[in-house]
Amino acid sequence: MKIRYTLIFAGLGTLVCSAFLACSRIQTQSPEPEPQLPVFGEDVVRGELLVRFDEGVAALLEESGLTKSGPSNVLTACEIPSVEEVLAIVGNYSIERVFPLDVRREELSRREGLHLWYRVRFDEDAPMEQVYMELSRLGEVSSVNCNRRLKKAYSGRSVPFHIAKAAAGTVAAGNWNDELFPYQWHLVNRGDLGESKFSAGADVNVEQAWELSSGDPSIIVAVLDEGVDYTHPDLKDAMWVNEDEIWRSREDNDGNGYAGDVYGYNFSLGTPIISTDDVNDSGHGCHVAGVIAATNNNGLGISSIAGGDGSNPGVRIMSCQIFSGVKGGTVLDEVRAIKYAADNGATVLQCSWGYTSGAANAYDWQPMYSSDEAWMADNALERKALDYFIHNAGSPDGVVEGGIAVFAGGNESAPAAGYPGAYGDFVSVAATAADWTPAVYTNYGPGTTISAPGGDQDYYWNYGEGSERGTLGCVLSTLPLTVSPSGYGYMEGTSMACPHVSGVVALGLSYAARLHRHFKASEIIDLLYSSATPVEQYWNIDEPKYYYKYVTDLGTNYRNSMDLRRYAGGMGSGQVNASAFLRAIEGSGVEMTFPNVTVAPGSSVKLALRTYFDNLSGASVKVDDGSIAEASIVSGKLVVKGLAEGQSSAVISADGKSHRFVISVRSNLSEGGWL
Repeated sequence: MKIRYTLIFAGLGTLVCSAFLACSRIQTQSPEPEPQLPVFGEDVVRGELLVRFDEGVAALLEESGLTKSGPSNVLTACEIPSVEEVLAIVGNYSIERVFPLDVRREELSRREGLHLWYRVRFDEDAPMEQVYMELSRLGEVSSVNCNRRLKKAYSGRSVPFHIAKAAAGTVAAGNWNDELFPYQWHLVNRGDLGESKFSAGADVNVEQAWELSSGDPSIIVAVLDEGVDYTHPDLKDAMWVNEDEIWRSREDNDGNGYAGDVYGYNFSLGTPIISTDDVNDSGHGCHVAGVIAATNNNGLGISSIAGGDGSNPGVRIMSCQIFSGVKGGTVLDEVRAIKYAADNGATVLQCSWGYTSGAANAYDWQPMYSSDEAWMADNALERKALDYFIHNAGSPDGVVEGGIAVFAGGNESAPAAGYPGAYGDFVSVAATAADWTPAVYTNYGPGTTISAPGGDQDYYWNYGEGSERGTLGCVLSTLPLTVSPSGYGYMEGTSMACPHVSGVVALGLSYAARLHRHFKASEIIDLLYSSATPVEQYWNIDEPKYYYKYVTDLGTNYRNSMDLRRYAGGMGSGQVNASAFLRAIEGSGVEMTFPNVTVAPGSSVKLALRTYFDNLSGASVKVDDGSIAEASIVSGKLVVKGLAEGQSSAVISADGKSHRFVISVRSNLSEGGWL
């Protein structure tokens, strides 16, 4: 049964919760069920809990100045009697807000209840299970979550590319002048890299899609992974750049809660410096980013799904680093990165991580969640952050309203996808080989919604030589120079299948931007699934798929087999098909409308205009009341500056079209105005 208390915050006055009398101790009218203790496995970070306080406690914490995250913004004593009584068990502790104050989005954050979540830290040796239960019983606490370590959907192993050893024989020319494109069967498979194990067309069918679109810089994909090397020759022009921030600044110049975040943010280490040079980094973030948006037709390296065509730039990569070296990502890193992505313009969330499938072999793995209910019971904050992204990313006036979260399905060969991806609101990707068959490691079955090429080194063991045997059947993409001297290399996994889907989604949104069509995120996902290619039609389902499995202890390989009948109906809607997806977008959605603009006095906002006009030559803008705001067009963007509180209509004209919109100037958008 939960108990409510009057809270007295020393030095800050008195707060009476729910109109209860001071110093009273009153029970709620209906008894609450006893909280259930979650499994405190090896993935749980000891010495900290993620707690959702009620509005009263949160208000008192805010009065103390606790509105930001980070080591300099913590309380070491909250002086709230009920909370103090519980935390006395652990001795010294600190409380920190989970999501830092973003002055531009605080109103929305509060409406979604994200301001109520705090991290409570204490000694790792303290009785964590007891603290969890006692906090869960408090009336002032509505939810308690463990901070869990995330599982990468990849082994961390990459194989550097050496063109001399890549393949014996010839490969076909590619669409672009990128020298390594012919080896990227996962993009365009001509069936010429090997014998029957490479089937022509067993790819993402992007070649015809490029005739419609090759990407658009207004579309931003947030890569939640290891860091993306923003200096890589094939990635440096594909990076999202926060133009309102200053590189290596210690000040939060744009008011989004993070100082110096020019290319994204390193949530794992709590710094704006995106890193790829730790001795234990695998380069996976770069590899994922390369599949999505490496610069096309630049005369070097690889090609990508949505990396432009040399003349027109492609989609942008926002690096949200949640893994660094041996430091695994945690739920805290994850949820901060998810909210950051939504608040800073990303509409696609690329997530090659998750929890072990609940159907995984318990001898080799620690199975986790087997149902939506089990996942949600342990991970209220994680779900809340993902809900925030899928409902609040994008814009009702832009290409897409809401965000699309794409997850790797997992690599345990389990007959069910891992969470969070297995939850119905998200896209969960299984992996295929270069002949349409399921990769030997892929999860499949319930929770799996779509498939994509992920590579299959064991299956292609007889292709390649020495330590690189089988890599020709893996995914070739970008790597940091600290990992591969050439800057390129091979990886495999559902973590590689995942960015193929993220890239195709970004390419589809780019095409929608070109057509000036607007969609809801759910509509994009439906089109993605309905346009996929069924894979079972290409299987010889009555014959096993043979592959070689390397046994480290014995130093040899054994021939194994997988029964394809087990996978029938379990690979989602089919393999992602970029060309069919873009064709489906052509006849769907609604025409975009030009958005209204809200700005604070003395501040400016920018809006990319190519989303609304094909040709900006001769573009002009006029504000009806020049005392309220002024507007100009600079480098293809509408720049609106607020002068005085009020509203004014305005008209923008370009490409033979005119749009009338409203400019609202409100002072409560400035820092601290939300209070």
